[in-house]
Amino acid sequence: MLRVTGVRLAESVSKHPLNLREASAALLPPLPLYRRILRAHRNLPHEMRSLGDDYVKAEFRRHQEVTNKVHIIGFLSQWKMYLDQLPAGPEAQSFRGKPLDPTMLEKMSAEQLGQLYEVMHVAKDVWRPVSPEQDGREPTSNEGGSS
Repeated sequence: MLRVTGVRLAESVSKHPLNLREASAALLPPLPLYRRILRAHRNLPHEMRSLGDDYVKAEFRRHQEVTNKVHIIGFLSQWKMYLDQLPAGPEAQSFRGKPLDPTMLEKMSAEQLGQLYEVMHVAKDVWRPVSPEQDGREPTSNEGGSS
């Protein structure tokens, strides 16, 4: 009887193809997820990595003491989806993010919208081009400037 059950299990596994979307939707425990995100950030351009690392660390710190299981599952699943969307390897150097889905914006609380606004301003500061005069160095001939 045990053998028949084992055969049935093997048959059911082999008859259904692996659904990658369901497999990637599996939640990771907080610490491994946190580590994987920080590792994935290593491939990003320096400015994006620095901004992303700081934000991830702050968010995980903020949610360390949360006891509401529904909130924890939502938090972990959103960060897992973020991890799945990050590019890996050489193409990560040219990654510039993706547009925010308008339906997500509609679902956000006032606090979340405030955080998004703050992140937007920090990101603009990171990506704002710095002129050579502001940087404290002399402009070169290919950077423009009056010479």
